Amino acid sequence: MAFCKNCGAQIDDNATSCPSCGAAQNNNPNPAPNYNNYNPNYNPNPTPTVDNGGIGWGILGCCIPLVGLILFLVWKDQKPRTAKSAGIGALVGVGLGVIYYILVIVIGIGTSLMY
Repeated sequence: MAFCKNCGAQIDDNATSCPSCGAAQNNNPNPAPNYNNYNPNYNPNPTPTVDNGGIGWGILGCCIPLVGLILFLVWKDQKPRTAKSAGIGALVGVGLGVIYYILVIVIGIGTSLMY
């Protein structure tokens, strides 16, 4: 049993008003869920992530295009600027690799025709 918040009379646990004085009791049978119990990693005040699209990620993506592609796919929703930088670096790295192989083939064919 509960007690009235106004007069202190004993009332039913689910009573919305006191039968003695008529004061509302504000008993909420369905309290708002506490999501902290459901998700132990819940943080109501997350620290903002820095998304400055640093050139370092672009250079890394250019040197190792597979890493640039993976970083792009991982960060495309959380850090769009940084993901774009890594993705462009990966594309530049692949493009430079293709140009390099084409030049090597052209020079190899050219030198073999000279002899």
